[in-house]
Order: sequence, then structure tokens, then C-alpha cells
Amino acid sequence: MESDTTHHPVMVNEVLDNLAPNGGLIVDATLGTGGHSAAILSTDPKCTVVGIDRDTETIDTARKRLKPWENRVQLFSSDYRRLPELALEHSWQPIRGIFADLGISSTQLDSAERGFSFRRSGPLDMRMDRTTGLTAADLVNNLDVDDLASLLRRYSDERYARRIARAIVRERQKNKLRSTDQLADIVRASIPRAPEHIHPATRTFQALRIAVNDELDGLYDFIVGAARILAPGGRLVILSFHSLEDRLAKQAFRYLESDCVCPPRLPQCACTKFTEVEILTKRPLKPKNNEVEANPRSRSANLRALVRL
Repeated sequence: MESDTTHHPVMVNEVLDNLAPNGGLIVDATLGTGGHSAAILSTDPKCTVVGIDRDTETIDTARKRLKPWENRVQLFSSDYRRLPELALEHSWQPIRGIFADLGISSTQLDSAERGFSFRRSGPLDMRMDRTTGLTAADLVNNLDVDDLASLLRRYSDERYARRIARAIVRERQKNKLRSTDQLADIVRASIPRAPEHIHPATRTFQALRIAVNDELDGLYDFIVGAARILAPGGRLVILSFHSLEDRLAKQAFRYLESDCVCPPRLPQCACTKFTEVEILTKRPLKPKNNEVEANPRSRSANLRALVRL
């Protein structure tokens, strides 16, 4: 495992500006190595932070990073989508802010043994929680061409999904796919040359990671549920890194802001929906140029924020 110093939390200033911590309880629903939590704690000496992450290995790193504020921090190993349930179970009220960074940390990417990166030779794992669930190797070695192609299209809009799927199935008939470089080489050889700044296996690895970790399943419901457990005036900040996540965040924000969800054909409103939040970011915020230059992995970040009414 690499040192936590290799991970640079993304859009820290924008997160702090929109979360506006000012005492009370803040939930970091995707703790990672604790970079954003450290910024929150150092900015607001009155707040307490609850950190949640399903990756027990990064929690250990975060615990060390957050040691200077250990009397104001509680860490939990769980899935962020269980936040409303956890808040009820542990009586986390009132909650003044919730933050969720939906990206993968540099620590995870840079650890070859985790299998997230095509730039490092390692096992085809990609699980956030390595104690449970299917691995990327399970998927590429067992799905048929149609299912593989569908997965690649659904989770990464891969233009050459079927071509890649056929190549994977063809190669696994010779030898099972076990390593990241094995898969990256298959993808590279099966599609036309990609733009120089984009590795040809980027979309394939993204799609497999999303599928392995069920990253989109329950995201919309999480955002709605998280907004509803905020105290009035509490804020929710979502940081996403690809269009599928950002689309779900946008839809959930719009639903929460709406005051009617009746079908358009009804002559008058018959629902009980009301405006629950004010959206603070009418368009997603993007990292500034100097941040992208210093940390190229931040370039795809989108930040959306709302406040509970």
C-alpha cells in the first residue's frame, strides 16, 4: 500500500466553500484516505466528523491521517448507501453536512495488488472491499460476448464494446485472464489507436470497476435519503468523476428541488411533493486549471451541492 501522501483530495476549497462547516456533525460518507475530512477538521475546530468507507484498508490509512483530531472523529466500515440506516442506528442528529466523493483514490489506483489500474501489473480484482463479491477476473472470464459488450456500453459508453468483448472471449479460451496488463494488452490490440492522452483500456477498466462495485446501484436513492436526514440549513456536497454518476446526481437534485411529480397530463397537482432543497450549484463546478495541472486525475471531477430547506 502506498503512503497516503500520494493521494491528493480533489477540489478541497470548493468542497469547503459549499459544505460550509460551522460546528456540528459532518458525515464524510466516502472517507477514503481522509483527505477531505482532514481539511474539514482543520478548517472548523468546532465540528465533529463521522467517516464511512467500505474499504477497510483505506480506513486504516485515514485513521493515521486524522490522528491529530481523533477526539472529534468516528470511523465506520460500511457502504455509504447505508447512511440513513446508520444515522438512525447511531443517533447521528442533527447532521449539518454530508459529503460524498464518488471517485477512486490515488492510493487505490497506485496499489498494483488492488487491480484498478491498467498502468500497473496486478491481479484483476477491482473490489473496494476485498472480503466479498465478484472480482473483475470473474466477470471477464465468465460473461459471454453479449453480456460483456453490454456491460462495457452501459458503464463507459465504449464505442468498441463488442469488438473488445469478442477479443476477451477469444483470448480466455487460450488462457484465463488473471492480470491487469493481460487485459490492457487485449484491449489495446483490439481497437483503433486511441488519442495519445487516453489509454485505450481506460473505458474498459472503468466499466469493470463500476460493475464489480455496483457503483451506480442505489446512488440516486442515497442522494435523496442523505438530503432528507440533513438538519434544516444542512448541506450535501457530491463529487463525481464520470457522466453516469453526475447524471444520477443531477436527477436526484432536481427531484428534491421539485414541488410536483405528477404526470404532465394531469390538469392540476395531485401529489404531496414539496420543495425540499435549494440547489447551490445550478451547473456542476469543475476543478480550476492549476489543480488539473498539478493533479491530472482531477480533470473529470464534477461538484454539485444543495442545502436542506
